[in-house]
Amino acid sequence: MLRLLIVCAAAGIAAGVGTGFAGMSATTAIVPMLVTFLGVPWYESVGIGLASDVLASAFSAYVYKKNDNLDLKHGAVMVAAVLLMTILGSYFSQYMPDLEMGRLSVVFTTLMGLRFIVLPATKQTKLFGFQIPENRRMLLSVICGVGIGFYCGFMGLGGGMMMLFILTTILRYDLKTAVGTSVFVMTFIAFTGACSHFYFGDVTNYIPALVLCIAFTLVSALIASALSNRMKDKTTNRVTGVVLFGLGLMMLWESFL
Repeated sequence: MLRLLIVCAAAGIAAGVGTGFAGMSATTAIVPMLVTFLGVPWYESVGIGLASDVLASAFSAYVYKKNDNLDLKHGAVMVAAVLLMTILGSYFSQYMPDLEMGRLSVVFTTLMGLRFIVLPATKQTKLFGFQIPENRRMLLSVICGVGIGFYCGFMGLGGGMMMLFILTTILRYDLKTAVGTSVFVMTFIAFTGACSHFYFGDVTNYIPALVLCIAFTLVSALIASALSNRMKDKTTNRVTGVVLFGLGLMMLWESFL
């Protein structure tokens, strides 16, 4: 029981920090931790991670909206595109092997933490050298939402990071607005993905882990999102990076050695 509490607390706190500071999906931290340290099957771990993401993302989005750092217009368009693809991706992911997918998520977490430390997203990154018309931005929102929805449903992680990249690089949001919009969209992705995973999988044996992860993720996400709106972008990136990179190294040690 103590091991369960420690692992879920560490995973939830890391997930909440990533969600509140960088719009990261909670599954990025929760899934590899549950697979590595508690032996929870990968598919069920994804379901727990997505369920933990729902309230954390929703309340984080509320905090960002209060600070005028959320674009509801394009966010709503992207939500409509991702919902169906999240269900589809969730269905196919149940056939993937636990061990390989669990190790892949560990590597992904470590690299993501290193990315935030070395290359913090402190300003808009321009992919195009011209202004994108509004109708094309809408179309891009739909196209990107389709890809993000399937990937998030299939992998159970990375949707928030993909969205952050798209919002800052393609749609040219500033970082805080990109994070606020990302957690808004992730609320719906996480809810749809969690329902799909619970329907196709079986988490009845992991209810304590589910409850603990939801609680720790929510509390830490609320604190992180409140701090993020008052901190410099580089600081929030570095904090997120250190947390993820440290967890990633621990999980790599446990998984491969």
